[in-house]
Amino acid sequence: MQTFSVRKLHLILGPVLFALCYYLLPSTLFETAASRAAVGAVAWMAYWWLTAPIDYAVTAFLPIALNALFQICDMDEVIANYASETILLLLGASIITVSWEETGLDRRIAAKFLNLIGNSLRKQVIFWFVLSTLLSAVLPNAVVCATITPIAVSMLRYIGEGDIEKSRVGSKILLAIAYAAGLGGLASPLGGAMNLVTVDYIQQLTGEEYMYIDWVVKFFPIMVVLLIINLIFMVRDIKKNECLGGSKEYFQQEYEKMPKMTREELISLLLFCVATIMAFTRQCYSDILPGLKPAYSFIICAIIAFFITRKENGEKLLHWNHVAKKVVWGLIYIFAGGMAAGTLINGSGAAESIGTAVASMGITGGIAAVCIFITVPLLLSDVTSNTATAAVAIPIVISIVQGLGQNPIPYIYIASIGVNLSYMLPTSIRAIPVGYGLSPKYMFKEGWKITLLVIVFMTITAWALMEYWPAFSE
Repeated sequence: MQTFSVRKLHLILGPVLFALCYYLLPSTLFETAASRAAVGAVAWMAYWWLTAPIDYAVTAFLPIALNALFQICDMDEVIANYASETILLLLGASIITVSWEETGLDRRIAAKFLNLIGNSLRKQVIFWFVLSTLLSAVLPNAVVCATITPIAVSMLRYIGEGDIEKSRVGSKILLAIAYAAGLGGLASPLGGAMNLVTVDYIQQLTGEEYMYIDWVVKFFPIMVVLLIINLIFMVRDIKKNECLGGSKEYFQQEYEKMPKMTREELISLLLFCVATIMAFTRQCYSDILPGLKPAYSFIICAIIAFFITRKENGEKLLHWNHVAKKVVWGLIYIFAGGMAAGTLINGSGAAESIGTAVASMGITGGIAAVCIFITVPLLLSDVTSNTATAAVAIPIVISIVQGLGQNPIPYIYIASIGVNLSYMLPTSIRAIPVGYGLSPKYMFKEGWKITLLVIVFMTITAWALMEYWPAFSE
């Protein structure tokens, strides 16, 4: 718990960081006051998220306040982040999982997972990591993180680890899900819009249709290295015999003691499954129902949840006043605030200024270029969305490499590594576990370490592929 004086110091240092950026950043790099204000806003938000002098969700509203005062970019674009499709998806999923708590379904799911996977913390971390990675290879990472995280949280509450901020076990598992949801997106073009942006640029360069299988093949060795690095990092400080409390046999007995699933539980589970399957199979019905995007599937199922009645007395299962107290509003606004910060960076021209600075570094190719083309997009994607990073970074990479008279294709792939990965700040999908209680300070403490590891190993791996595997450069 912070003392009043420490809290006051952190409160003051946030706006001080903003002022330093606004007045001292070189105008030769950030030509407009708006771009300097955008960088200052991100610095202020990051500092308050890490030191927590006020609630994380309150910090998430800074982009609106600062944009109103400094006119950094179009306010409509900033406000849109607080009611985006992803926000609706998170709200819908949160409402549905409230019905789990009301029916006891959350405890049943938790006991089942503990029964199947076991109580080994290592196995649990590996399971959630691999599951999230596989799903996000073919699905939007926000959908994966939003649907997998509440299931893991249900399990953690069941074993008494519901206070995620104070739980090492809970923090490990939620961080693994967030890391994996981002990493899995790199495995295929279907992993997210940022990859489709990259594919579009490749098609423009080659004048040919891009085959998605080519992406999978080229990134397979990169994915293997990343999986190994991430998993070793996640389990490095977990003792072999460290458990989640209680033996596997105990959890099996607890599950067998549970009464038969009630009608209300079944409907709650069915609603979540329907929304998830609709999100996962969007491509199968997009031509028939073009407007039914994943976010709206979750909202529709959330609305239906309010019609569930208890069999024994006919009363409604959910009442809005009760649900409103249970919905994780902090999660929703932290996610929105992170996206809004990215809008400030992109809408003000700050991202382009960073790209211009990279272009003026005198890059000549080789391993130094590989390192830069991984590092800059990776750091940029920590403060803005992966898709926005791709839109800014990829054309800059193309222009730099073409200026050197080299083939830009392998360097586009290399930049895509950084575009997809980010670890340190509670922006984008990383806001989801923070909304469930994960400490941004813990995320940053672990995030900068894995960021350095990824930069080093990916620089070596990508350079080796470019030099010694001709197929990677085609």
